[in-house]
Amino acid sequence: MKALLTAALACLGLMAGVFFAFTTSVMPGLHATDDRTFVAAMQQFNAAIQNGLFFVVFAGALVLPVIAAVLLARAGRPYRWIVAAAALYLVVLVLTMGVEVPLNDQLAAASLADAARARNDFEGTWVPVNDLRTVLSTIALACLGRGMVAGWTR
Repeated sequence: MKALLTAALACLGLMAGVFFAFTTSVMPGLHATDDRTFVAAMQQFNAAIQNGLFFVVFAGALVLPVIAAVLLARAGRPYRWIVAAAALYLVVLVLTMGVEVPLNDQLAAASLADAARARNDFEGTWVPVNDLRTVLSTIALACLGRGMVAGWTR
């Protein structure tokens, strides 16, 4: 169980870190650039992030806590904090798939000749939604950590 929860913590921590990096450095840095640079850079980031390792961590941040919660519940051990972590990260996934990915897809199809419009359509929504993903995934990480402590001290 400790290995499963540790792997869940690592996945969730990595995802919170990805969102945090975009919130605190990538997007503020890109905001200071011209439209063509912004669009070209985001197109490259969005293409590069679509890789197997990222998807394992991205999915693992939900799947592993859910499995752990089920196993803890069956063993009669505390699991509510783990469920809270999974539920918060599920909201992150809904935001990602429902808002961020469609915006990424629109930006991927954009022409650099129309960079100003593409950026305007993207940045104003993507950035605050990512900020929300940062907050939710960080709270989920804290819940998972609290759940691990509760499960190990009982």
